[in-house]
Amino acid sequence: MEEELDEEEEEQEVWSWGAGTEGQLGTESEKDELLPRLVSCLSSVSVSALSCGGAHVIALASGGEVFSWGRGSSGQLGQGDLVARCLKPAPISSLESIPIASVSAGWNHSGFVSRAGCPFTCGDGSFGQLGHGDYRSYPFPMQVPFFASHLVSRIACGMRHSIVVCKGESEFSVYGFGSCKRGQIGSSSSHAKSVGLPQHIPGLDGVEIVGLSANGDHSAALSADGRLYSWGRGFPGAPDACIPQLLPSSQLIKEACLGWNHALSLTDDGEVLMLGGKLHSLHNDPALKSLASQQSGVTWEKVPGPDRAKVIQIAAGAEHSALVNEDGSVMTWGWGEHGQLGLGDTSDQILPQTVNLSDGLPFTATDTTVYCGSGFTFVVRKHQRKRPSTIN
Repeated sequence: MEEELDEEEEEQEVWSWGAGTEGQLGTESEKDELLPRLVSCLSSVSVSALSCGGAHVIALASGGEVFSWGRGSSGQLGQGDLVARCLKPAPISSLESIPIASVSAGWNHSGFVSRAGCPFTCGDGSFGQLGHGDYRSYPFPMQVPFFASHLVSRIACGMRHSIVVCKGESEFSVYGFGSCKRGQIGSSSSHAKSVGLPQHIPGLDGVEIVGLSANGDHSAALSADGRLYSWGRGFPGAPDACIPQLLPSSQLIKEACLGWNHALSLTDDGEVLMLGGKLHSLHNDPALKSLASQQSGVTWEKVPGPDRAKVIQIAAGAEHSALVNEDGSVMTWGWGEHGQLGLGDTSDQILPQTVNLSDGLPFTATDTTVYCGSGFTFVVRKHQRKRPSTIN
């Protein structure tokens, strides 16, 4: 007697869409994609995290291996050559013997932190954003000597600057380096336009940092108790800040991310709040102005979503945004010129719109994460797929 049962096995899908002329979509083509496309060349890699930069992407595998693709003209791919572009994921061979814990892709540079707490950087160093003090560019990851006696836990790469979090025995400390014209490295001690060596950022000592973001000309750090600090280019209603400023919020924040001109935060209640942003500011829709609340010159705007839907993750690109709902659905809004919203056109959207990621096969989503770069978007989706099984 035979009985057919439905068994479940975990599978991974990686999708990409938007700007693709530098090969950043990983689809082995050099064109924009208006709709999500499966990145088949990552099917054999168990992706634990992605980071999307100006036009390149870094993938961190669950075993600590690192892959990169997209624009490489400044050495940001870390593959040892100044290649114009790489159309599909390639391993960073110089890090093969060093298990990596976290990665970050900036505009034209990249950062890596090993599981042992050592930071590495590569790519464009003309503003000092690599932290080596020499303003040189490097086509392969170089350990940052300043942190030889520090235990680094996080790195975030922005447009032309980088932020690093160090974890001591009893407290945290934060450092910045690179372009500082708008205060984005968090140091008030220098009047230079850029700094090539890490500078201590005052005001965050002893604060347990659980989230770090850098994009455009500003930076942000999220504390374990749900407070968000930002510095650098000011949001609407606030001036530039050269040292961290606590952003007022009546709700606890569990996740935060930055775009060029905007910030997103996710509250403990699963609501999304936004600061700034021109093309997808809620102020562009008069009917939604009532959702905004003014506090100390900084306006947090509640981002409307489906009724009773709880958001579990957020991401910010240069000028577009994305979120993941509790049911695993992905929504995007903002600037759409390159198709980065994944809706089949190049229109801008003020409100979040659902992206169709269905492949027509039954699945139960277990983990969906969205990542945004400058004009492009990635989704990593792990799920339980049903497959028939016969028992004799």
